[in-house]
Amino acid sequence: MLMSSYRRTVNYVLVILLFCLASSPAYSRLNIEIFGGGTNRIPIAIVPFADENRLQQRVTEVIAADLYRSGLFRLVDPGSLTPYAPAEVVYGDWTERGADALVIGRTIIMPNGLVEVQFRLMDVAKQAQIAGLATVVPMTQLRAAAHQIADIIYEALTGEVGVFSTRIAYVLKQGNKYALQIADADGFNEHSIIEYTEPIISPAWSPDGSQIAYVSFENKKPVVYVQTLATRQRKAVASFSGSNSAPAWSPDGKKLAVVLSLHGGSQLYLINADGSGLQRLTRSTSIDTEPNFSPDGRHIIFTSDRGGSPQIYRIPVTASESTTAERLTFEGSYNVSPDFNHDGRSFTFIHRHNGRFNVAVQDIATRQMQILTNTQFDESPSFAPNGRMILYATEIGGRGILSAVSRDGQTRQKLSVQTGDIREPAWGPLLRKR
Repeated sequence: MLMSSYRRTVNYVLVILLFCLASSPAYSRLNIEIFGGGTNRIPIAIVPFADENRLQQRVTEVIAADLYRSGLFRLVDPGSLTPYAPAEVVYGDWTERGADALVIGRTIIMPNGLVEVQFRLMDVAKQAQIAGLATVVPMTQLRAAAHQIADIIYEALTGEVGVFSTRIAYVLKQGNKYALQIADADGFNEHSIIEYTEPIISPAWSPDGSQIAYVSFENKKPVVYVQTLATRQRKAVASFSGSNSAPAWSPDGKKLAVVLSLHGGSQLYLINADGSGLQRLTRSTSIDTEPNFSPDGRHIIFTSDRGGSPQIYRIPVTASESTTAERLTFEGSYNVSPDFNHDGRSFTFIHRHNGRFNVAVQDIATRQMQILTNTQFDESPSFAPNGRMILYATEIGGRGILSAVSRDGQTRQKLSVQTGDIREPAWGPLLRKR
């Protein structure tokens, strides 16, 4: 049975059970299947860019996959039509095909392994350009350029920021090896930032995406580390007596909320990102764990059994300890692993219902809850930085895989690898504006 982060905090020995199924040591790229997708999808035609068949990676294939994966777009077959510039577009052709938007462009191979990628997004009804981009990238960065274009298209047509250029983190267990892996949001370009034969859990992205905090058992006890991705340098920031777990970054990236048993029991503490300045936040006789900051940094939601069963609570972030907390979840006897939406108006969590552990979302103001999944054992939900999708781990066929669900439950995605057991996903932040 897949175990929630709440129970892992209660007894770290049971973490081993999360990865009890051994598998082939070969790594595999994520495969993606879409279920559902809603009824009001935007019909868009994407014409293969001029000369992209000469490239190692066809840019339009990545763009199309990104938009389709969002569940908000319906791809219209361009057939034999191949306009590459606005003057070549016969808009009546696209109206007949039912396309509301049209993507055209070209690629130009330049010296020194560089490629110029040009694209235009056209409004078929208005017969006008909506957006466009010309960029020069190394041949090895064509996927990144395609993700950037997909983000521009997504934002132009939906009004929401795109997240195709973001990254995800997750723990992969293969054989006797635990690896903390980073991948693009579509699962490509996956690589390990650290590998051990002891468990790794609870990855958490810094707000700028340059660092990841996580818990490693490499020294036979849980210790919180912060690792810089560019240099791979890392530092143990919480290695106190007892257990050190569940790191969560403050929105400004200056502090971490952590769970320590330093003074007996699991309680919430704040520390600076370099491990200094320890400050206790909660003081209870219960288990307080799984902290998560509100986007404005003023509150922390967390899991606690102070009411007799695991529920989600909220406390203000102040300079003094708190013995009281506001309970947020009341439906059911098991609600754990909260993660704020980036607008601060709702949070996702794992809710037990009829023996199933499912991803749910709850509105802060109204306390209205919605169950989003129908699988048996889900864990570790993590909002995309635009709040549109929720990444989580689920168990299918006896092993952990990645999945995602839209915030309204209408679109579900199964992201799987051929081998290995995947847990503890975390969706990274938006790339910083340059």
